[in-house]
Formats: sequence, structure tokens, C-alpha cells
Amino acid sequence: MTTLRTFTAAALLASSATFAFAEDSTDPITIPIHNWSSQIVMSHVVGKILEAQGNSVEFVTTDSQAVYESVRLGDVTMELEVWEGAFGASFRAAMEQGGIEDVATHNAVTREDWWYPMWTKEACPGLPDWNALNACAALFATPETGTKGRFLGGPVDWLKHDAEKVEALGLNFQVVNAGSAAAIWAELAAAEKTKTPIVVFNWTPNFAEAVWPGEFVNFPEWVEGCDTDPAVGPIPDKTYDCGNPANGYLKIAAWDGMKDKWPAAYATLQQVNFTNAQIAEMAKFVDIDEMEAEDAAQAWLDANEAVWKPWIE
Repeated sequence: MTTLRTFTAAALLASSATFAFAEDSTDPITIPIHNWSSQIVMSHVVGKILEAQGNSVEFVTTDSQAVYESVRLGDVTMELEVWEGAFGASFRAAMEQGGIEDVATHNAVTREDWWYPMWTKEACPGLPDWNALNACAALFATPETGTKGRFLGGPVDWLKHDAEKVEALGLNFQVVNAGSAAAIWAELAAAEKTKTPIVVFNWTPNFAEAVWPGEFVNFPEWVEGCDTDPAVGPIPDKTYDCGNPANGYLKIAAWDGMKDKWPAAYATLQQVNFTNAQIAEMAKFVDIDEMEAEDAAQAWLDANEAVWKPWIE
């Protein structure tokens, strides 16, 4: 269980009828932790709220794709950031098997795709049209990629299928996967110093565009099936001949036994809802302000009582 410090919810909950939470099991609610800052901070934010309601909470490091099977089986209790582009397929596959619930959808709208800072557009003015990439491929070449441009992708376990996109669209690029989100930010910071053209995997919401103004590459529009059916999309006989959803969802999923085992916690989870700006702020605390995730969560809670107090009243 994480340690609650000066947590303003405690006083509020102390005045509530204790029977409201009596049905919740004393077993710990298990929240998975992944490898990007907003998810880690958000997990601690929600964990602290559930602890203030009298629940025991534990955190486990879990693969961001395999987590949906873990939720379905009840090995972990919830997933707070189901990104449509990165994890929609794994989430839908788990839903089809049963055991996992689509609990809520955040107000946040997501996008995950190839992205570049604005100094890159100055060097390759045909952007954001994806066709400009091949004309400028030499600008992105590195000793590692030879004559091909380098695309710095996210960690391998995010399963973005960038290599399939490169093949389908005939891009003269090689995908190099970063080991973590922090590695992407480090590469961007280094490229900024010399204004070296760079194209990376990025996503919104996060803090990055406040630090490095930029744009997403405009690939052929994503339509249902373009990633699975060769007949769908602009390139005959190719899958992944499209971008990722430009207005993707961000959902909350939970084990379908949660509502019976921890009914009060489940009722709170149904109310949890974050915006793009709120999620970006969580990430900033860690990625820019260099706070520890639990401290970042406490700072967010202290500054945003008007947001989360209605979830528990």
C-alpha cells in the first residue's frame, strides 16, 4: 500500500457513512504500471483516491499489451489508459473473450503517430504530407541506417507496426525502436541543440508539444480495417497503408469481477475522467520537473481537488 501523506480526501471521507465502503474486499486492488509517465502518475492518483476510501492498493509492473489478458483473468484489477491506437486491438481481443469491462472513456482525445518538431519542417517543407518523407529521407539518415532515413519509434512492446507501415507505403526509412519514452525525449532535446531534422513516434496528450512545437505526419487516413484487411486502404494488397486514428479514444478497463468484489471502488472508477491538459500536466511533473511518480500524483491531487472530489462524493 502506498503511503498517504496530507491527503485532503481523508477528512472528506471521514464524515461519510462508513457503511458506504463496507462491502469492499480487504484484498488489495492491483493497478498495473507501464513505461510512460502519464500512465504511472495517473495510476498513483487513482490509487491514492481508492486508498482514502479505505481500500488496499498495490502496483505491479506489467507489459502494456499483455495487461488486457491480465485484467480479463483478474490478475490485475484495472487499466487506466487504454489508448486506441496503441492498445485498441489487444483491448478488443480481450473484450471478445470476456472477463474485462469497458468502464469509462476519458474526455481526452488521443493521437499516436509519426511526429516532428518544427525545425524539421523548415528543412523538409513538404511536410506534413507523408509523401515528403522520401524526398527528404537523406536528411534523417544516420550511420545506423545508412542511406535510409531513421524513424525513432516507441518501445517494441507498444506494437505500433511502424515497419509494416514503412513497407506498405514504400518509405525509404528504417525503424529504430527507443527503449523508453524518456529515450525519445532525450533524442529530441539533443536534436534541438543543432536543429538536426528528426522524426519520432509521439502522442497526445503529453507535455512534449509545449516544449517542442511540432506536427504529426499526415498519412493516408485511418479507416476501420486498413490495418487488417489488404483490400482496405489506398495501396492494393497491403495492410498498414494508413496512419493511426487521428481522434482516438482513451478508455478505462476493469476486471468484470471488480464491481462485486470492490463495489465502492468500482463506483469511483466509473467517475474517473481526465482531459488532455490534465494528463499532460501529470506527465510534465515527471518528465520536466523530475518528480517521482508518487510525489507527482500527490501534487496533482493537491492542485486539482475540484476535479476529483466529485468522483467520491
